[in-house]
Amino acid sequence: MSADLPVSPLAPKAFPDLPVIGGVRFATAQAGVKYKNRDDVMLAILDAGTTIAGVFTTSKTRSAAVLDCEDKIGGGSDDPAAILVNSGNANAFTGKSGFESVKRLTGTVAEATGAPQNRVFTSSTGVIGEALPDDRITAQLDALVSDMSNAALPKAARAIMTTDTFPKGSSQVVKTANGPVTIAGIAKGSGMIAPDMATMLVYIFTDAMVEQSALQSMLGSLTDKTFNAITVDSDTSTSDTLLLAATGASKVDVTHDPAFRDALHTVMLDLAHQVVRDGEGATKFVAVTVTGASSDEDAKLHAKAIANSPLIKTAIAGEDPNWGRVVMAIGKSGGDADRDRLSIWFGDILVAENGWVASSYSEEQGATYMKQQDLKIRVDLGLGGCETTMWTCDLTHGYISINADYRS
Repeated sequence: MSADLPVSPLAPKAFPDLPVIGGVRFATAQAGVKYKNRDDVMLAILDAGTTIAGVFTTSKTRSAAVLDCEDKIGGGSDDPAAILVNSGNANAFTGKSGFESVKRLTGTVAEATGAPQNRVFTSSTGVIGEALPDDRITAQLDALVSDMSNAALPKAARAIMTTDTFPKGSSQVVKTANGPVTIAGIAKGSGMIAPDMATMLVYIFTDAMVEQSALQSMLGSLTDKTFNAITVDSDTSTSDTLLLAATGASKVDVTHDPAFRDALHTVMLDLAHQVVRDGEGATKFVAVTVTGASSDEDAKLHAKAIANSPLIKTAIAGEDPNWGRVVMAIGKSGGDADRDRLSIWFGDILVAENGWVASSYSEEQGATYMKQQDLKIRVDLGLGGCETTMWTCDLTHGYISINADYRS
């Protein structure tokens, strides 16, 4: 965890036991990019035959590493592949030097691992606008390659953290129609998190066989229901990267298997929720569900307006059941709404209906409910059959303190 931050009160009780994924090995090292006395670089080497899919930030100022990865997704899978990640420096908004740095890193990794340069993917996370001291990373490559292990994924989860207070991991073993396969993933993310490939890095590995275009399609659709349905602070990073690698080591083809898709969805949603639970300064985990919308787009507009509202998030931090702020967010979202059809619930408590506070509601009920760590806000618009859920956290003084001091 970050040496200066206490572990989030919403953190899981323990890091999960992640299974070994055939066809991929990991190593970590201390390069001193920014952090001292902690691993800040991880390398994964994937066997030939691995298919790789990716989803990336939609930011117009995305980093050189993201642009390089985008160009490489969809290529052939005959050769080995590698993924190199550093924390502490985002290598974003660094002009020509950023691209040169990525080129040096991918070239050096290719030489050290035997993976062709067009199958080497890099990610960098941390401070924006500072040149990446990539020589500190390349100086560790020989040690990384010699220290590879198929059981080092938990160490990799720790090496990619920045302001995270706990490492994030998740896994599933699934029995498909063609045999069992395993999925395991890690993530980092705590702030600068908002839908649009919500700074967030995610790496998921499976020993299943999946054709690349099918893997890409699956990843894209599941991202919309998971990582694009979370928000901590409404800010979209320059560096968000999600890579999914299918090594095929199990020899089990799951290209069209619904059980595999469901298991992948479970892993992705678990990791997405962990990112929110580690929101900078967070003390509450909040599910925002909007039902009764006239379209999927409107459902998302309303849910996003509620989940991102600083007024709602600070009210939740103060354990104030201020349902009027939910009404405000619905009204400003830009989606269709009818004041006199609105209904609002805090958990199972009906707060408002038919455009007015519910006769059965009391402030004492709402205030008691708001003391819980895990909260649910539901709004029914009464206009149609579309619905969606987003996940967010509260906004506390801790968020200000962390980000005011981030570069110092």
